[in-house]
Amino acid sequence: MLTHRLLGVIFDLDNTLVSSSLNFDSIRKSLGCAKEIDLLDFVDSLPQKQQIDANRVLVEYEINDALNANKLAGTDELLTLLSKLSIPCAIVTRNCKQAALIKLKNNNIDIPILLTREDHKAKPAPDALLHLAEYWNAPPENLLYVGDYLYDLQAAQNANTMSCLVTYTKTVSYASLANIVVNDLSELSDAIKKNMRMLLAISQ
Repeated sequence: MLTHRLLGVIFDLDNTLVSSSLNFDSIRKSLGCAKEIDLLDFVDSLPQKQQIDANRVLVEYEINDALNANKLAGTDELLTLLSKLSIPCAIVTRNCKQAALIKLKNNNIDIPILLTREDHKAKPAPDALLHLAEYWNAPPENLLYVGDYLYDLQAAQNANTMSCLVTYTKTVSYASLANIVVNDLSELSDAIKKNMRMLLAISQ
């Protein structure tokens, strides 16, 4: 459940707002990155020449994925609701900016703030979420981070924001870390409406 009044919503991008078919096993193999090592940390650890080459490969994979990404169920409904409630939105993704912008443009997703790994240390680091809390002048605990993966929930924990896990019917071992678990974004819309009705009833 939402434990605090909602003052802002931050979204992950891949498999949260849009589909993604990135094959991370294939990417790791092409870069020589072991499975137990975070891919972005591995690239950052490489000597400068290798790092440049590895980033070029990674961006190529991401852009190819971006060209085939489709908007996921409930996205428009949720963004319309948040707009009506005057709740600001942003996106925080581990994607490169170029790929993320393609996904947003091709799927007509109008979210004004996009923060990528070029802007802040990548999730699960809390940096981007804390930046938004400061930008919106809102306590982190009044923000909700919405994502589909462990890193999203860890970033929310590290920033002390609320978290929502979108499963799209998958069962995952880390679901208990989330404040709220939904099958899709339509369910999140319903949860936000319910939360707003509760707050309204309490205030009357």
